[in-house]
Amino acid sequence: MERTVTVDTPVDTVFAFMADSTSTERWDPPTVSTTRTAGDGGVGTTYHTVTKMLGSTQEIDYTVLQREEDALLQLEGDAGSVKLLDTIRFERTPEGGTAVHYRAEFHPVGLAKLATPLLPPGLKILGDQVASTLEDELRGLGRG
Repeated sequence: MERTVTVDTPVDTVFAFMADSTSTERWDPPTVSTTRTAGDGGVGTTYHTVTKMLGSTQEIDYTVLQREEDALLQLEGDAGSVKLLDTIRFERTPEGGTAVHYRAEFHPVGLAKLATPLLPPGLKILGDQVASTLEDELRGLGRG
C-alpha cells in the first residue's frame, strides 16, 4: 500500500507529529491504541499497537529502524502472522509545505500466506482511509 499526502503544514511540524508513533491513534483508522514501550522515539524505540479491523483485534509490536530528522521514518512491525514494514518519507514542498510519502508493506507468515490473494482490495480501501484521515490531521496541525 502506498499513498502520498501533500499539505501546507511545514515539514518539521509534520515530522514531529508522525515521529511520535502514538499519534497513529489520530490518523490511522484501525488503530485503537499505541503505547511507547521503550526508547526516546529514535532508532530502537518500540511501540505496542492495538488495531481493530473487520471485527478482529490485532496486536502489533513496532520497532523504529530508521529516523532521519524531517526526512525519513521506518518502522518494522510484528503481528505474529504478519510482518509489516512502514516507510514514511517527508519532502519539503517549494511552497513550504510537506509531501508525505507513506508505504506500508504486509508480509504474511505461515498459514496467513493463504490469505495473500485477498489483501489487495482491502489494502486499497485501508490506504484511502488512512490517506484521508492523515491529510485532515496534518492540515489541522498547520492551523494550530
